[in-house]
Formats: sequence, structure tokens, C-alpha cells
Amino acid sequence: MNSDLWNTLAARRHVALRRLQAPGPDDAALARMMDAAAQAPDHGCLLPWRFVLIPPARRDDLAAVFEEALVQRDLTASEEARASAREKAFHAPCLLVAILVDAPGTSIPFEEKLVSLGCALQNVLLAAQALGFASGLASGGALDTSAMRRLLGLEEHERAVCFVGIGTGEPKKTPRVRPQPGQFFKTL
Repeated sequence: MNSDLWNTLAARRHVALRRLQAPGPDDAALARMMDAAAQAPDHGCLLPWRFVLIPPARRDDLAAVFEEALVQRDLTASEEARASAREKAFHAPCLLVAILVDAPGTSIPFEEKLVSLGCALQNVLLAAQALGFASGLASGGALDTSAMRRLLGLEEHERAVCFVGIGTGEPKKTPRVRPQPGQFFKTL
């Protein structure tokens, strides 16, 4: 049994994207994380997911999308709320968006594609942990806006599912109590 794997699994914790600081992964470390994602199960070899990196040079564009999404939900949003929405684009030194690809013309169910994406996400998070980085996931209403779809260049059959932040940081909260196998495993 590989104790490194068990140690990595036990050590992985969510760190809020706003708490992730530099340094983030370099190109080689990010490539290793994407190699880990590629190991996810993929019934039919469809590659029903992809990741989009939002580099620093495009964070202002993302900030504008966050602000626009806020204003669509609340036309009376204060300047303070708008600034807070824009600021979210600058959290985490490395920011990815996980995209679900539900291409038509296949008999593979949607749920299997979503599970494959979930496995790819977990592999990225575990690879980040193994490489010495902290990570976290974030979602929100802005992911499903037309402005976000345009920014990410999404096709009609694609959906932005969550953000993945990677950087350096410690979780603020104490680790949650993990469920014991008896709580979720039984024999028929």
C-alpha cells in the first residue's frame, strides 16, 4: 500500500479562493495537474470535460463578468457590492474553470459525463496537494451567464461548473469530521 497516496488523501482540505496566495503552480506543475485530470474514468473516451485557465492578463475581463452578473441579479447593487464582485476575479494565483462537455450524438448518459468531470476535478485537487499547493472550488450564479459563456468561449453543449483555485495557503477552519465507512457503505 502506498502511504504517500493515503497521506495526500488525508491532508487534502478546501481552502477558500480568497485565502489562496502566491506562489501558485508554475507551468510544469500545472501540466502535472492536467496529466492527473487525464487519468479520470471516461466511458466511451468522450473527454466530457475540459479546463480553462484564466491568466492574470484576463482577470479584468472576468471581473467585468462578475460585476455584470451581480447587476443582472440586483439592479440596485451598491458600488461597494460591485467592487466586491469584481475583486473575486483576483482570488487565487492560479484560477481554472471546469467545463462539462455534454456533446450530442452519444449514448453515454449525462450523469456519467458529470461523474467523469468530478473525477478529473478530484485528481487535480489531489495532484495540487501532492505538489505542495492548497486548492479550493467555488461556484456561483455568474457561471451560468451569457457573459461568462462568451468569455470562456463555450459551445452550446458546454457548461461552466466551477472555479478551481490553486495557490499557497492554509485552511482557516479546523478539519471537518470525515464520515466513517459504516455511514455510507453496506453489503446488499
